Amino acid sequence: MSAPSDPAVATHPQAGAAAAASSSSGLTFKLHPLVIVNVSDHHTRVKAQAACSGDGASSAAAGGQPPRVFGCVIGVQRGRTVEIFNSFELVLDPVSGTLDRAFLEKKQELYKKVFPDFYVLGWYSTGSDVRDTDMQIHKALMDINESPVYLLLNPGINLSQKDLPVTIYESELHVIDGSPQLIFVRANYTIETVEAERISVDHVAHLKPSDGGSAATQLAAHLTGIHSAIKMLNSRVRVIHQYLVSMQKGDMPLDNSLLRQVSSLVRRLPAMESEKFQDDFLMEYNDTLLMTYLAMFTNCSSTMNELVEKFNATYERSTARRGGRGAFM
Repeated sequence: MSAPSDPAVATHPQAGAAAAASSSSGLTFKLHPLVIVNVSDHHTRVKAQAACSGDGASSAAAGGQPPRVFGCVIGVQRGRTVEIFNSFELVLDPVSGTLDRAFLEKKQELYKKVFPDFYVLGWYSTGSDVRDTDMQIHKALMDINESPVYLLLNPGINLSQKDLPVTIYESELHVIDGSPQLIFVRANYTIETVEAERISVDHVAHLKPSDGGSAATQLAAHLTGIHSAIKMLNSRVRVIHQYLVSMQKGDMPLDNSLLRQVSSLVRRLPAMESEKFQDDFLMEYNDTLLMTYLAMFTNCSSTMNELVEKFNATYERSTARRGGRGAFM
C-alpha cells in the first residue's frame, strides 16, 4: 500500500510551510502500522479528554477543528531506506508553540535503553493539512536529526477515500523570491509489517462492530449496561430516601405499609455479612490471588528461559571463535 501521490497540496500562504509536489531526495520510506495506531490513539485520547473537560465545545465553536497532537517517530535508517517503527508523545506549549525539551530528552533516553538501535527520525502531528507553525517545530528538531521527517495524520473521516489518511513530508531548501527557504515536500511510502503487527491489526479488525457503527467493543457495551443498571438503582434508592426524609419531617403522611416494605428491604442487606458469605468470599478472593501469582511466576519463568537461551547462544558463538565448546547453563 503506497501513499497518494497527488501533487496538489493546499497550504497556507506563507512560504515556510509550503509543500512542493514530491521529494527529490531518493529516500525510501517504510511505515509500520504501530505508528499509525499510536498516533490515532493519541488523537482519540486527547479529543475525549477535551470533550470531558469542556474544551471540546470551545474548540468546535472556534472552527470545528479537533485538538492537534504532537509526537516523535523513531526507527532506523539503512542507507537510503528509512524505516519508521514506533513513536512517542511530545509536550507542546500551546501559547508559545515550543517543545518541552526536558520531556523530549527524557523520553528519548528511556526509549534508547529499550530500543538501542532506534533513533529519532522526525515528528508527527494531526490535521487536514500543513500549517505555518509546523515549520517552527520542524526546525526545533534539527539539532537531533538534521533532516527530520514529518508524518501528518488526517483524523477526518472521508468515506470516499481509499488510501490511508497519512502523509509523510521531508524538508528541502528552495529559493523563493530570491531567498532560500525550507519547505515541506511530499514523500512516498509503503506499509511494512512484521508477524506480531499483522496479528495485532487482525485482532483489532475483528473487534470492529459488525453493524458498522461507531460503538466500542463488546466489553464497552457490557460496562455501559452495568453503568445504566447502577444508575437506575441509585435513582430509585434516592427516591425512597427522599420519601422517608419527607415522611420524617411531616411533609408526607405516614404509610405503614410502605415502611414495612422498606424495613424488609433493609433487613436483607446484613445477610451479606454472614459467616458463610465471608468464607465463600475469602475463598474466591484467595483463588483469584493464587491465579494472579501463578501467572506472574509463569511470565517470570518464560522471561528467564529466554534470557538463558540468549546467554547460551552468545556463549556458544564466543567459544566457537576461540575454538572451544560448551554452554553457559
